[in-house]
Amino acid sequence: MEPVVLMLVLLSAFFHALWNALLKRHEDPEAGVVGVITVDVVLGALWALGLRGEAFPTRAGWLWGLSAGVCEGLYLFSLARSLSNAPLGLAYTVARGGALLLVWPVSVLWLGEALTSLTVAGALVLSAGLGVTGLVRPSGPSSRGVVWAAASAVCIAGYHVSYKQALGTGAQPPALFALGLGVALPMLLFMHSSREKRAAVLRQVRLSPWLMLATGTVSTLSFALLLTALAGGGAGAVLTLRNTSIAFALGLAMLQGERPGRRQLSGAVLVMAGAVLLGWPA
Repeated sequence: MEPVVLMLVLLSAFFHALWNALLKRHEDPEAGVVGVITVDVVLGALWALGLRGEAFPTRAGWLWGLSAGVCEGLYLFSLARSLSNAPLGLAYTVARGGALLLVWPVSVLWLGEALTSLTVAGALVLSAGLGVTGLVRPSGPSSRGVVWAAASAVCIAGYHVSYKQALGTGAQPPALFALGLGVALPMLLFMHSSREKRAAVLRQVRLSPWLMLATGTVSTLSFALLLTALAGGGAGAVLTLRNTSIAFALGLAMLQGERPGRRQLSGAVLVMAGAVLLGWPA
């Protein structure tokens, strides 16, 4: 992986953990995510204004972009549900680790991503770290949160592969971001179309407008850096390295009052070690 791509992915990982932590701070994450993605769509449209050349040179790029948007919408809904029921550290680990296990085989077997001894070692060490971090037996609401986090993992894998395929057709990252989130937002609005849920969304806007704006801005930075990195790196390598965000998420969870145990902290060390191996220039 090129050093520039490595830096972009690590920055994306930090911002991804940060926007999830900020979403967790909302009184109602399920309602708050609608406002957050609205901010994303506005910022994405502004980013796309600077486009030069054709946004989607092929029809396939449009279709993969639409696929990414559907996966994004389902991901955001399941993410908010998981954060409403489970601690940030636990939900984040299940979602990111599950996505890793799904994307790597797809990248190698279908997308033709090359394997080296360093990337294999890095993926194994990082996977072990995610596994150690997730060795927790949840109960009550946390168990429901873990189920939603697992669903989120499938969606994360889906939008990573879709974005990578779209970029491979020549689609430009700003246009792809705007399209993906532009599809996801109406899905979220439909899922919150009942009178009770609409009222919850408006309540979150009134209660936490600045928090919502900050969360959306950080989320936009995370996704923008991810798409830029995907344009220059393999889907499996980028997703695996981006899972270093689990270490950032654990630190942010501790700042929010969560107290991860030794297993989670040990797992974070393994995650960072795996990231170094995975991102080491060939």
